Amino acid sequence: MIYDVVIIGGGPAGLSAAIYALRARLNIVLIEKMAVGGQIALTDNIENYPGFPSLSGVELMQKFEEHAKGLGLQIIYDEIKDISDDGEYKTLRGVNENYKTQTVIITVGASPKRLNIPGEREFTGRGVSYCATCDGPFFKDQDIAVVGGGDAALKEANYLTKIVKSVTLIHRRKEFRAEKIIQERLHNANNVIMQLEHIPVSINGNKTVESITIESVKTKERKTVPIKGVFIFIGISPQTSFLKNIEKDEYGFIKTDPYTLMTSMPGVFCAGDAHSKKLLQVATAVGEGALAATAAEEFICDVC
Repeated sequence: MIYDVVIIGGGPAGLSAAIYALRARLNIVLIEKMAVGGQIALTDNIENYPGFPSLSGVELMQKFEEHAKGLGLQIIYDEIKDISDDGEYKTLRGVNENYKTQTVIITVGASPKRLNIPGEREFTGRGVSYCATCDGPFFKDQDIAVVGGGDAALKEANYLTKIVKSVTLIHRRKEFRAEKIIQERLHNANNVIMQLEHIPVSINGNKTVESITIESVKTKERKTVPIKGVFIFIGISPQTSFLKNIEKDEYGFIKTDPYTLMTSMPGVFCAGDAHSKKLLQVATAVGEGALAATAAEEFICDVC
């Protein structure tokens, strides 16, 4: 079978693209290697998506998926290894099979960045986590640390304050980058210990995490804080390493045309967190999914 559009990735951008492409009566398939929903499905509470003052990432993604499936969306679980272009069709090489299509929309998203300090990999799953809603309940009434200063870090820290005994918030700058309203909520919590202008240098323990060593960015003085868990939110890395013949920036984010979201490979578009942009939000991912699907439809019409 030759598809009109193959969408790689089942997060907000991918499902939005699917909805628009299906409404355009295009023959499409969405390929997801793990589970539909993307990283946002791991978020405890979303408060800035229009029309939904407060709901979990899982709930929002369930609504997206139900909407797309109601239009007839076909989802195939496979992992794409590369994309080639013979001038007429694109071929996506998967682990299970290959897929031929006129256009592709890449919505693979991004994954959490690592600190790359001693103890991080060793204790991942044994005290080191990148998802507060997944692992927070395991640390009920215990002392934990959160590393980061953006929206994600402070949102997750705020969530954890309701579960754990104390949260030591470690940030390398003297000010946070998160939205002011999120900062205000965290400052109102009575179990948060601020460690600004500090960086983590090692995560320590035996079988599980027992402490974290941090260093002052000014004085280089080090101290060890007893904790049972470390939650790391320092940004994301795009999941684009499999794309060898599509132009990316120095950080691995895909370069796209700002008007159409087309990549350096004609007929291949990218939406969501995997491409170079300023704002990483569900709302922007949804808009980009719609734009990419519309641009793909126009591309198909132009080459026909």
